[in-house]
Amino acid sequence: MAITELRKCEDTHVHWLWGAVPRVGGTLVHATFARSYIDANRPEHDIDVTMLADTWPGVVAPAARSLALGNGLVSSHTPTRHPIYARRLSACELENRIERYWRPYRHTLAQALKTAAPSGPRWHLNLHSMPSNAYERLGLVAPGPLADVVLGNLNGQSCSAAFTGLVADAFRRRGYSVAINDPYAGQDLLREFGAPSRGHESLQIELNRAIYLDEQTRELLPRASSVRDDITDLLHDMATHIRDATSTPF
Repeated sequence: MAITELRKCEDTHVHWLWGAVPRVGGTLVHATFARSYIDANRPEHDIDVTMLADTWPGVVAPAARSLALGNGLVSSHTPTRHPIYARRLSACELENRIERYWRPYRHTLAQALKTAAPSGPRWHLNLHSMPSNAYERLGLVAPGPLADVVLGNLNGQSCSAAFTGLVADAFRRRGYSVAINDPYAGQDLLREFGAPSRGHESLQIELNRAIYLDEQTRELLPRASSVRDDITDLLHDMATHIRDATSTPF
């Protein structure tokens, strides 16, 4: 497995693009492990048992799309369909990844949200990047060009239309094309932390890698700094909105 293929699973430089989150009063939590190693945005039971050399002792509930694309809790294939492993994993190996990486990340994020907002409204941005050929990778027919930014709210289940629209308008004012729930509506972190009826807004933000990254070399493009500046500016607008709504930092 060539490292260039494996790195296509990455949300490369996303934490750098959103580095201003703490400066506007938020908390930035980012994984220090590869998403292909274990995906913190997938349900704990989204396991492809054909990847295992022995019997899994717990619950198994793989999503049909995860099995088709090879990108469940632990990816079996890269986005370009190259197999990642030349052998089967042991159940012990997978349990270790869950205990040492998946659970600590989820716990840290849950604690950050609880600390920021013990009760009442809270805002969670689930930050990702997407390949410029996202429709093709998902096996979908593209209805048109992929947007610069895709906002996912599980079709209204994890984030209100009002806050989704506010973020969409903020990106559009800065010259970015925006789509909502197309082709990504969101994943397990939104299901875990989003409850707009209780004021818990959880919004996934996917940035088209082509606007800031050379997708072959993974190096930043010259305009990446401008994209980062736009995001920083947008974060200040978002923080102002949240302070006005709650009189507290997010």
